[in-house]
Amino acid sequence: MSQLFSPLTLRGLTLRNRTVISPMCQYSAQHGLANDWHFVHLGRFALGGFGLVIVEATGVLPEGRISYGDLGLWNDEQIAPLAHIAKFLKAEGAAAGIQLGHAGRKAATPIWWRGGFNETDAEKAEYAYETWVPVAPSAERHADNPIYQLPTELDKAGIARTIKGFADATRRADEAGYDVVEIHGAHGYLISQFLSPLANHRTDEYGGSRENRMRFGLEVTEAMRAVWPEHKPLFIRISATDGSPGGWSVEDSIVFARELKARGVDLIDCSSGGFDGYALKAAPLYQVSLARAVREAGIATMAVGVIDTPEDAERIVAEGDADLVALARTALEDPNWPVHARHILEGGGDAYQLWPKQARNRIRDKDRVLGIRQS
Repeated sequence: MSQLFSPLTLRGLTLRNRTVISPMCQYSAQHGLANDWHFVHLGRFALGGFGLVIVEATGVLPEGRISYGDLGLWNDEQIAPLAHIAKFLKAEGAAAGIQLGHAGRKAATPIWWRGGFNETDAEKAEYAYETWVPVAPSAERHADNPIYQLPTELDKAGIARTIKGFADATRRADEAGYDVVEIHGAHGYLISQFLSPLANHRTDEYGGSRENRMRFGLEVTEAMRAVWPEHKPLFIRISATDGSPGGWSVEDSIVFARELKARGVDLIDCSSGGFDGYALKAAPLYQVSLARAVREAGIATMAVGVIDTPEDAERIVAEGDADLVALARTALEDPNWPVHARHILEGGGDAYQLWPKQARNRIRDKDRVLGIRQS
């Protein structure tokens, strides 16, 4: 068996392999409710053999959504449609994960593929258009771009309400049957804004020193871990580096990782960026070194970012760069990427076992006729 298709156990959860679907915003919800699009979009990855499928960034409060089309888990009505998705994912052998987040000053932005607020009145009614004033560590716009508003600075009561929002959404994720919760602490969203000296210019205990800037993210983690069952793993996605001058660094992330581990985080999903001046150039495997660096803190990591070939994914795990490998756009192009990758890496009859039971013998028969991929 290849290392990529070996199981991984974290707390009471054993993943069937090391392949993961990264959270991918679909901008297709109304009032935060999951619908048939989300069910089909996510379900196909379980059928395709992924070990863990993580639902897109899901707002813990209404004002925490990136856009009005994002999923939410701030009320009990939103539990049932997400539970429907989790049940299907698990029935097909994948673990079910959900990313919980708050966009901070990057909230209330347009639906991605529209490129701006160009909805007609009819479309606003059809798609449940909303807008609101974002909140942030400091009252500073994300960028000089009309899609971003001037946010309100969070006061102590607002910080407490937000932390409670993360905890309450975590309880609902458990009720919905999810195996993994991932905290969204990356990409210039709220936790990342608190961490980065580029966005956090507070003068109280939540700003200034690195210790103070980490405080909000650690308090969120503590609140979530306190209500998330002990046997279920807790992940966090971080920007391991802002990649911008004067921003959060890899060295900062290693310190943060140690503190997160002490508070019950089991794995760190290592991405990067989120602010102006980002200097990393996207290329195959360009963020893998970040996962390796953070792993030195003694915690499991997940690599993400233009990982495309089975051979590269296998090397990442086999050489100890990361414990899990996450795909997004590659999986959109090929939702069956794991079953194809297992044939390439292992060959033989056992590789067919990753196909759904309804398909595996049909695929084997087709391959036999074509004279390919047989044991």
